[in-house]
Amino acid sequence: MSSTPDRDRAAIILAAGRGERMRSPTPKVLHSIAGRAMLDHAIDAARNAGCGRIVVVVGDHSPAVRAHVVQRLGEASVALQDPPLGTGHAVLAAKNALEGFVGDVLVTYADGPLLTAQGVAPLFGLRAAGADIAVLGFTAHDPGGYGRLIVDGAGGLSAIVEAKDADPEQRAITACNSGVLLADAGLLFELLAKVGNANAKGEYYLTDVIGLAVNAGRSVKVAFADEDEVAGVNSQAELAAAERAFQTRRRGALMEAGVTMSAPDTVHLAWDTTIAGGARVEPFVVFGPGVTVETGAVIRAFSHLEGAHVGEGALIGPYARLRPGADIGAAAHIGNFVEVKKVKIGAGAKANHLSYLGDGTVGAGANIGAGTIFCNYDGFDKFQTHIGDHAFIGSNSALVAPVSVGAGAYTGSGSVITRDVASDALAVARGPQVEKPGWAAAFRARKLAAKGRP
Repeated sequence: MSSTPDRDRAAIILAAGRGERMRSPTPKVLHSIAGRAMLDHAIDAARNAGCGRIVVVVGDHSPAVRAHVVQRLGEASVALQDPPLGTGHAVLAAKNALEGFVGDVLVTYADGPLLTAQGVAPLFGLRAAGADIAVLGFTAHDPGGYGRLIVDGAGGLSAIVEAKDADPEQRAITACNSGVLLADAGLLFELLAKVGNANAKGEYYLTDVIGLAVNAGRSVKVAFADEDEVAGVNSQAELAAAERAFQTRRRGALMEAGVTMSAPDTVHLAWDTTIAGGARVEPFVVFGPGVTVETGAVIRAFSHLEGAHVGEGALIGPYARLRPGADIGAAAHIGNFVEVKKVKIGAGAKANHLSYLGDGTVGAGANIGAGTIFCNYDGFDKFQTHIGDHAFIGSNSALVAPVSVGAGAYTGSGSVITRDVASDALAVARGPQVEKPGWAAAFRARKLAAKGRP
């Protein structure tokens, strides 16, 4: 039953495990790697591998996982395994959701967030070359409790032996089963219908289809992936290990593309962080989801960015915070302890010190003085502040939105601006300075006398 490259592809993602070792109220597969749920990483991999139909098998113990799948893929992509009776039973639970599907089915796991479309591509290659079933294996540093792959010299798989059933010679094998496989949909469900549960746990194991296929004269082949790529997550420690592996992989890819990182191990990336070659990232920078950095930009130490765009040659930080909707123009400067949220900063504009800019625009070449605040919220609604090109906002200005400052205008330091300022005007809104000669000396004398001190 050979395959061709143009066969339709579907995926079954197993997500019904209870994940009790996580010791968390959050379902295991909804824990995040690089700011994205593990389940979403698995869905992304399936989609990127060309799977037009995706079914996620969930358990009745986790309505949050079901809701997550429905929101992302729709109700038709949910299959319920109830009760949980093993991996073979879980895959079989997806049969009705794939009714009428003709093509290849990829079986993966929602707790394997590091597996990519590139990682499973060899399986499709094996199917195209004539294998009836293609299994993804890996060479384990410590085989431990993994199932061992009994492989012949031609890459054919004759059996998968569970660790508890392996003899000493088989336990020495380091070729292990990841659990990921690819097969024709009709063949897969045909074999699953024959799987029994005569084992210690009384469960139906997906691995049993391999023996059934071999006994039926079917061709079963193995492709190998890196151990890190197929690692499953079952505890908080394993989640942290997967995070480290993801970060190492992504940092390496960015540096290969020309991004400079002087201390890469201190830089935390999100799943979708995009940084152009020629940009520079200093130590201890955190990227949340949705950040794009253009070439020539510098992200200085201890900055935090999320949902933001940084233009070519811009300078961010140190200790800057860019929140969702921050759009920093080319060669603009956002300095230390400046927070920007939902503001478009024009090319060459500068906000170098201790400011909050929320909701609005800052024109090209404008200068925002230290301590400036966009007062954008009245407790109920948000309002916008607009600063014109080349305007100069004096230090410690409070701009009470909705308000606009025209191009080339100035505001005096310490002003509270509540009305629009015309272009090229100076706006000063502060109380007049009052001076009382000798007041301080008299005050001190009175206080010291009251305390009986000279």
